[in-house]
Amino acid sequence: MSIERPIAPNPYDFLPATASFTVTSDDVTDGQPLKDDQVADGGNTSPQLSWEGAPEGTKSYVVTCFDPDAPTPSGFWHWALVDLPANVTSLDAGAGAVGADLPGDAFMLRNDGGEAGFMGAAPPQGDQVHRYFFVVHAVGEDSLGIDADASNAVMSSNLAFKAVGRATVMGTYQH
Repeated sequence: MSIERPIAPNPYDFLPATASFTVTSDDVTDGQPLKDDQVADGGNTSPQLSWEGAPEGTKSYVVTCFDPDAPTPSGFWHWALVDLPANVTSLDAGAGAVGADLPGDAFMLRNDGGEAGFMGAAPPQGDQVHRYFFVVHAVGEDSLGIDADASNAVMSSNLAFKAVGRATVMGTYQH
């Protein structure tokens, strides 16, 4: 069943401009379908990510996965890893597992499925192709200034003002 609606714009085009840097993945190829591992009813595993070239002044990172194509006015947050120390420049596949041992003071917010960890792609059966934006946000402060009870909206609002750089890799998925 397809839910007729226009394609959502790239949500990051509407945020304040930041420096760009590079994120790569052994698991996500930009613009290509996600592997089964990154699908909720497949492996439900967060992808491997590595990044380099973050701007000077980066003091921490936030890593997110967002689907702007979910049939909701607010999209769907699949993952938010907050306050990752600046000396961390890669994450192994599965680093977003619920209860994962995280470096420093890093923590995960609840995804829109309700768990504090990564939730794989899970668009409605037969719906249009969905885009999954895996974004590493360089933050100019040691902490984003939120706690694990914050909503993803509060997290993203803080990022709009505290991010000094952004690196994106986007995968797709359709049931």
